[in-house]
Amino acid sequence: MFTDSDRILLARPLFGLLTVSPAAGRLPAPRPVWFEATPDGDVQLFSLAGAPRLRRLEADPQASFVVIKPPGETEGWVSIEADVTVHPDGGKELADRLTERYWDATQTEQRAAARATWEVEDLRRIVLHPRRVTRGPA
Repeated sequence: MFTDSDRILLARPLFGLLTVSPAAGRLPAPRPVWFEATPDGDVQLFSLAGAPRLRRLEADPQASFVVIKPPGETEGWVSIEADVTVHPDGGKELADRLTERYWDATQTEQRAAARATWEVEDLRRIVLHPRRVTRGPA
């Protein structure tokens, strides 16, 4: 489903905006997340096992996800409507890879603190399986 241009954008260390079904009485609210596009056309991210988003994804396993080029570049974005699976395995490994992607080598204290947290926390791997991809500008 992804074009070559989509893959190039998704390979960059940009934040994605994940939106899941809201809690009762709330409006949908995107949250910035680190992510990784997979070779087989999915997008994956991680979350703490006790996060509210995981409970909502278990109740309604679908989400939307948007990645936007930063200011100063020609406008461009990729939007995904996806079915979601949550996996008990691979969360820590994904978090470690994404730390390398998003934090530069000078951020050693941040990396060490994050990894120490992930050693004791139960991380889940969230996989978005796109069913529709749109891109812009339209």
